[in-house]
Amino acid sequence: MKRISSAACRPATAIAMVASLALLAGCAGSVGGDGSGSEDSAGEGFAYDASQDEIDEALADLDPVTIKFQPSSMSEKSILAPNGLDVKKAIEERSGGKITVDIVWGQAIAGYDAVDDALADGRVDLAFTLPSYTPAEYPAFDAIGTAMSTLPSSPVASDLAANAAGVQAAWETPEVLEEFEKKNLVPLIPMLAAGGYSTMCSKPMTSLDDWKGKQVRVGSAAAGKQVTDLGATPVSLSFPETYEALQRGTVDCDLGQLAPNVEAGTFEVAPNIGVASDAGIARSAGAITAGKKYSELPVAYQQVIFDSMSTTFSTMMEVVIGAKAQAVEQAKDNDGSVKPFDDDVQKQMATYAKTLSDKTAAKAGVDGAPKTLGTAGSEWAKSVSELGYDDKGDFASLDEWYPEDANYDKLGDELFKKVMSEHRPE
Repeated sequence: MKRISSAACRPATAIAMVASLALLAGCAGSVGGDGSGSEDSAGEGFAYDASQDEIDEALADLDPVTIKFQPSSMSEKSILAPNGLDVKKAIEERSGGKITVDIVWGQAIAGYDAVDDALADGRVDLAFTLPSYTPAEYPAFDAIGTAMSTLPSSPVASDLAANAAGVQAAWETPEVLEEFEKKNLVPLIPMLAAGGYSTMCSKPMTSLDDWKGKQVRVGSAAAGKQVTDLGATPVSLSFPETYEALQRGTVDCDLGQLAPNVEAGTFEVAPNIGVASDAGIARSAGAITAGKKYSELPVAYQQVIFDSMSTTFSTMMEVVIGAKAQAVEQAKDNDGSVKPFDDDVQKQMATYAKTLSDKTAAKAGVDGAPKTLGTAGSEWAKSVSELGYDDKGDFASLDEWYPEDANYDKLGDELFKKVMSEHRPE
């Protein structure tokens, strides 16, 4: 399915921008309302490659519905908003207007700590969730997110391959799917790894000596362990507090994705970016998850929503990689630097990443997950290259060579056909 761009909501200076699903109020009440999930209205589904006329026919006798979606973005003006807005448009147009998508910005119904319950009880129908925030409840999921740190790292190609591999590995690990099932949730994309992690520091931090004694804000326990191994002190701090902490010198660096920091203006106070050129940092991965009401929808409606996941994936990648280019530009504008970590840092990072990955997987009872991810990563690296998504330069010059019209629809389509299609509702 072709992704439908929401050009009006993309900043002119941005390349397509991150993350989730979104959904706008309509006339017919919420999903699972009277009759929408009954046997009589269940109807028949349609093929993924069906024409619009065939889809319209399959949906003809179904009552209109409205679904609520919580994307990751705080507002529709955010650089993270297009994925929600694009998917909203894809769902509404593919359903011929029978499904209305009501977007709830800023986790207004339920924060990440409560969104699982909101999905299960029907307050939210679709959401970007962060299982990595609760590794004790999602140990298998966390194991794959931790194993992400063992995959190659580059500005574009490696991030695309890693994300596709994460989706595949999550679908191929029964324990991950069981973790969602235990919470009465339906994974639509069981893992969205988003962008790789970088350091954003008030002063350059590329050598082992640079790391010693530094205060580094981290977003996960696994990242904290990697930071400690390099001689720095991990600091747990909410993201909204990070700018001021960097400004005051309370912390020396933030370790995380570049996209939210572009929006937060972090590079005004921490313009020095450090990037991995081999192994990286464990990711706080998310997922696109549905709940109670999705399960009660007619199968054709479920198919419309599930089919939009190729859009979710491709737009998310456009967002996070486009944000990297903006981050590099902002760092330079603030007299900062963009440098790879020194070889000794990279070597130690890679060694510890392997050790931590194996330990996390063993503790979660999914010893084979790192290998599953690694094999998938190699396969998707080949696919990414065959599709022409190779890196055209290094990270430091990303703002110069990254195309503003970058589009990853072909990769999203291929991922859907090779991996996700077998999980399509029937």
